[in-house]
Amino acid sequence: MQARWESTAVKAKLRIAIDGPAGAGKSSAARGLAQRLGYVYIDTGAIYRALAWRAIQQGLDVERHAEAIADIAGRMQVEFRGTDGGQHIFVDGEDLERQVRLPEVGAMSSPVSAIPLVRQNLLQLQRDLAAGGGVVMEGRDIGTVVLPDAEMKVFLTATAEERARRRFEQLKGDHPEVTFEQVLAEQEERDRRDSSRAVAPLRKADDAHELVTDGMSLDEVIDRLARMARGMESDADV
Repeated sequence: MQARWESTAVKAKLRIAIDGPAGAGKSSAARGLAQRLGYVYIDTGAIYRALAWRAIQQGLDVERHAEAIADIAGRMQVEFRGTDGGQHIFVDGEDLERQVRLPEVGAMSSPVSAIPLVRQNLLQLQRDLAAGGGVVMEGRDIGTVVLPDAEMKVFLTATAEERARRRFEQLKGDHPEVTFEQVLAEQEERDRRDSSRAVAPLRKADDAHELVTDGMSLDEVIDRLARMARGMESDADV
């Protein structure tokens, strides 16, 4: 009789950190990768937008009420749950997916996220969300600050021209007055601000895999990331 050995190893659930500049396609790639792997997608930007929504509700101003906003950040209970409409963010048990996508909330989230005490108070919350593994977390400082020990780190990027081209294609239908040169200038200014800000500046972690997506479709990017993750899952079988 021939003996047959079958592995009883369980695939390790990774913590995957995806960082990169604005317009690199991080959100779409991270969401698609999480779906492909059966992981939870954690949109850290949505957490800051949820905080901005709470601040707007309470009539708080960033310049005058930074400490109060940071206090809310320290008390927020955040979950990402699957629903019939996809994955939604819940804060203190309330579904805020619609609210965090409002334009005025997005505009408020940028100055809110620049408050040092806010970032400090949300740091442990983000780490707790990723603690069990099986997550794809996307942002600007995930691999460098939030999850410096993540099993897989990716710095997803593209040239400023390519990112501006993608944004221009999105805008030109509804905003024919916008020129590519304007979009490119705004893109370069955003890159400068993100890279030079005092709190958690955008930078590639030393041990991150850099993926330049110029000329790649979204499916190609997700395929590349999924192959990388599957290989790391196998290497980390438990």
